[in-house]
Amino acid sequence: MPKALSSEEPWLRHIQDLSSRVWILHNNTLTAVPRKEQTVPATVTLLPCQHLETLEKGKGGPMYLGVNTPRCCLFCTKDGEQPVLQLKPGSMLELYHQREPAKPSIFYHSKNGTTSTFESAAFPGWFIAVGPKGSSPLFLTRELGKTFMTDFEMIVVP
Repeated sequence: MPKALSSEEPWLRHIQDLSSRVWILHNNTLTAVPRKEQTVPATVTLLPCQHLETLEKGKGGPMYLGVNTPRCCLFCTKDGEQPVLQLKPGSMLELYHQREPAKPSIFYHSKNGTTSTFESAAFPGWFIAVGPKGSSPLFLTRELGKTFMTDFEMIVVP
């Protein structure tokens, strides 16, 4: 269980799917790859959103997600009719301090036992996912826990 956070203290985590594929940053894309001895997982930063009153209740804890090095934030946008997951350079603290929540960069973090899901606040019903095998870039899907892996384990960064 994570310790209580001060308002601006992000969680630092390594994230892996149930096949032990870890998230890495590869060519500016978060990608799940099989864990090997030389694989260095990306340090993912999670920071709670402070504008709870403006967000949906009961979906999980609203969080900003990013990568520690280089500093960048995950966000959701549309490519045609399809929501897509992207990274943009920047600090999550800037998003945290905005007067309004930055919905494209907010994910509802839901925990079920040792696993977590991340649902887009900007596109309700769309979850961060990876393909079922091999290396897979992260993407958004509506198929929660079906064809694609949408459950992830978070490992505290020492």
